[in-house]
Formats: sequence, C-alpha cells, structure tokens
Amino acid sequence: MAFRASSTIEFSGISKRFGGVVAVNDLTFTVEPGVVTGFLGPNGAGKTTTLRMLLGLVRPTSGSATFGGSAYHELAQPLSTVGTALEASSFHPGRSGRNHLRVYAAAAGIDDGRVANVLETVGLSEFADRKVGGYSMGMRQRLGLAFALLGDPGVLVLDEPSNGLDPEGIRWMRGFLRSLAEDGRTVLISSHVLSEVQQSVDRVVIIRRGSSVFQGSLDALETGSHVNVDAVDRAALARILLAAGAAVHDVEGMLRVTGVGVEQVGELALSAGIPLRHLAAEHVGLEEVFLDLVGDADSSGDSA
Repeated sequence: MAFRASSTIEFSGISKRFGGVVAVNDLTFTVEPGVVTGFLGPNGAGKTTTLRMLLGLVRPTSGSATFGGSAYHELAQPLSTVGTALEASSFHPGRSGRNHLRVYAAAAGIDDGRVANVLETVGLSEFADRKVGGYSMGMRQRLGLAFALLGDPGVLVLDEPSNGLDPEGIRWMRGFLRSLAEDGRTVLISSHVLSEVQQSVDRVVIIRRGSSVFQGSLDALETGSHVNVDAVDRAALARILLAAGAAVHDVEGMLRVTGVGVEQVGELALSAGIPLRHLAAEHVGLEEVFLDLVGDADSSGDSA
C-alpha cells in the first residue's frame, strides 16, 4: 500500500497548565514533509505533554495543534494518516508482538498482511511470536515503531525512538528515519539527548520549561556558539543583552552569551556606554550549545 499524502504539523500558540504549573507555554512551530525534525529538551521540559496535545490525549489550555489544518480527532483514518509511538511499555505482556499488531490492524480495517511487512521492516520477524513480556526495551521500541508504521502513514510522531536501543540499533534507527523523510513523509521525533538524534535530524526545535529557545537547522545551532564577555558593570550588560533576545549565563566570572554574535555584543555595549574588560567568541560543539540553552532547566522527570 502507498502511504497517504504527508501533512504539515502545525503548533499554534499551544499552552497547557496543570493547576498552577505551566507545562507548555505559547509554543508555535511547524514540522514540514520531507525532513526529520527533532523536538528536543531536557526531561520535564514539556515535550511529552506537547505531543499528547497533538494526538488529542491532553486538552490544551489554549492554542491548537493540527495535521494539515485538522485536529487528530477530526482525521477520518488516524492510523493511516499519523503513525505514533509514545510508550514503549504499553503492550499486553502475554500477547505476542504479531498478535499485538493484528488487534490494531483488525480494528483499523488494515489488511492482516501488513503485520508481517512491518515486523520485517523493523527487524522483529524472528521474534514476532514471542510474548512481549519477554521483549527487551530495544525490542519494545521496535514494536512501537512497527505499530506506528502499520497504516503506512504519511506522518510519524515518535517519542524518544532511540531509547533502549544498542549502538547497532541506534545506527539502524538513524538510517530508517532518514529513509522515511526521503520518501516525503513528515517525521517528528523527540529526545532529551542531542547526540542521539543529531545524525538523523535536519531541523531542531528546542524547548526549555515549556517555551521555545531555538528553532532552526543544526548548522544554525552550531553557528550560535557562545560569546564570552565581561564588563565593568556586568549586571547592566546582562540586562541589555537579555533585552536584545540573547540567552545570558554568569559563568566563571564572566557572561556566556548565546543568540547574538560577538560584533553585536560589542555594538550593544558601546551604545549603552558600558566599558568591556573582555570580549571573545568561543566555538563549541553542538552538545555544549544545546546544554547552554537548556542547562539550568528542571530535569526532575519527563512527566511533562
């Protein structure tokens, strides 16, 4: 079967509050067909809550999340439009992998022959008749991916797809995600570890405490390597940099700045009449840039 036409995923000002806790705050971004988009942030940043709102499992406090303009509950054939894998543990332990997929195929009116096809695609044919209770974490991840592919959808939404995979499995996953995008599908994957996805994704959306802190390509993220700066009036300099949209951290007696370049930092200081003691750009790796953006966020759990 040929997959259904891909759709653009659009999050528009979506927010979610649980009592007095803001889990997601006015989040807006799009996920386009033909690319792999990484949805990144530390544990507890709001990734899972955002994906649950997209899939109609959690009601937004405000805003919307749609597939080609339609909410998930409005899709006529959800499994054939959007493939999802949010929980690697939500399987009946006494049911075989094959029978797990057969139940969903029958419910969605999908031909039973598709079950064998997706099991082979994810490398589980040999273990298809083994009870899921005996599966490793990596095998459960593959079964979750098989479920996501069951309806041959044009859109894939995968939460931490590399979690529990061994190095060979991670390498396979990277290549497989890339092939899905090359087919023209829309692929959105979440992760709290940039290194697990940086060889797979074309574009990243990074959130911290439910709010977006970066959207763009990996090249643009790396270009955002930080500037080290110190001034006679460090607090005043920090204020003008924050007002200019930069992220500012006080590190080892100076300010570490991301989001603006070294020339802009110098120009802002000059305009404000703030004498500088030190100003230098420092090229760092992607992982360090990522940690600079989210490093002081709450990492107490990924319930949000």
